[in-house]
Amino acid sequence: MSARSTTTPWPLVALFTAGYLAPYLLPTTVGRLDAGLPLSATQAGAVGSGLLLSSAAAGFLLVSRVDRVGPRTLARIGLALAVLGYGSAALTHAVPAVVAGAIVGGFGSGTATTVAASGIAAERDPHRASTLGLLCVSALAGAVYLTVPHLGAGHGQPLAAIALTALAVWPLTGRLPVRTTTAHTRVETAGLPHRRAGLVLAATLLCWSLAQNSLWGVSGRIGLTQAHLSEVTVGAVFAIALGTGLVGVIGAGALGSRLGRAVPIGAGTALIAGCIVLSASAHDLRTFATGEIAWNTLYPIVLSYVLGLAASLDPRGRWAVLVGSASSLGTAAGPLAGSVLSAGAGFPAMGAILAAGLIVVAVPMTAVAVRSGRQRLLPSIVEISVEAPVSHPIRGAGLCRHAAPPRGATSPHRPAATTPPAYENSYASTSAR
Repeated sequence: MSARSTTTPWPLVALFTAGYLAPYLLPTTVGRLDAGLPLSATQAGAVGSGLLLSSAAAGFLLVSRVDRVGPRTLARIGLALAVLGYGSAALTHAVPAVVAGAIVGGFGSGTATTVAASGIAAERDPHRASTLGLLCVSALAGAVYLTVPHLGAGHGQPLAAIALTALAVWPLTGRLPVRTTTAHTRVETAGLPHRRAGLVLAATLLCWSLAQNSLWGVSGRIGLTQAHLSEVTVGAVFAIALGTGLVGVIGAGALGSRLGRAVPIGAGTALIAGCIVLSASAHDLRTFATGEIAWNTLYPIVLSYVLGLAASLDPRGRWAVLVGSASSLGTAAGPLAGSVLSAGAGFPAMGAILAAGLIVVAVPMTAVAVRSGRQRLLPSIVEISVEAPVSHPIRGAGLCRHAAPPRGATSPHRPAATTPPAYENSYASTSAR
């Protein structure tokens, strides 16, 4: 295969940001649906869950179709659905139309995330690309939290922000490849590699995300009803929390793999559990702000290492998408689960239950990270016969992340490369930006 570029894949980072913005804005979205529409808190949480469930469904349905449909086409379809769905939901007060728009928009977000995850997994350093994506979405979400309270009441502002972000990302899709293969390309590949590790990671990350977003979905209500704060103050706390999350993400990017993945994932999850207990039991600004800020600082750090671990399991990005979609399922169930738990047991008891669950799932997640650190994870053998180079390349991504041996060299695990020297994969760098 051709050498992979180390430049930043900004179109993929932008798609990542557009896809992940909806979950990041979940507290204000659910809170405003509850306040601005004739919905109960549980019903508003169910709408948020439906949005995120639709996003997860997109990942499961499209994971094997990115190459077939083409990254550019699929990304544009996703962004168009996001603009249409979230935009229409923001402009109407009819509850059925809002629910339908949220579900359509959620599918669009999931489609954009699928394309981004597939491309990022093909990067030489997927952890760095994931970190950049988390950095961008945290900064954008923080800006929205600071702005929305000053734009008046109503449910439409956060939904409109997501739709406008998707619209702004659209021009960057022109730098995505039309196809990752050509009509004359024959690809023969073994099955999905590292099935056991991938399945364990997907199952545990589903539970991990469920616990995180059960609290995140009701954090706004904790601040407003239990800590007796104003919406402006709660929004400011969230913005500061996401801002410190930026610092954490930058630190994780600088640290890279020096500590491996097991320590950040295991120890980080344990610390997050403590933050959840603190935040859920808050009755004043100091406790609420401390819990939320510490939690949102640690969350993107741990998530970036988990996404990097998933990407390391398969260079074609299939595990990255499947694990991300499993995470979205947990995220989708979070608002409803948080609403039900808090209504039945109260916020402090809910926090204790979620923290205990996190401690339990941290064990197998850490075990997968330890095992992956002890062995070199090699992708399935891919043999490609190409008669024509692929057009419309994008700079900065590749079909294989792992350092390839020199042309003609062999290893105990892989045969000599059979790809002609003229071949350039669809994410190879061929033009300056």
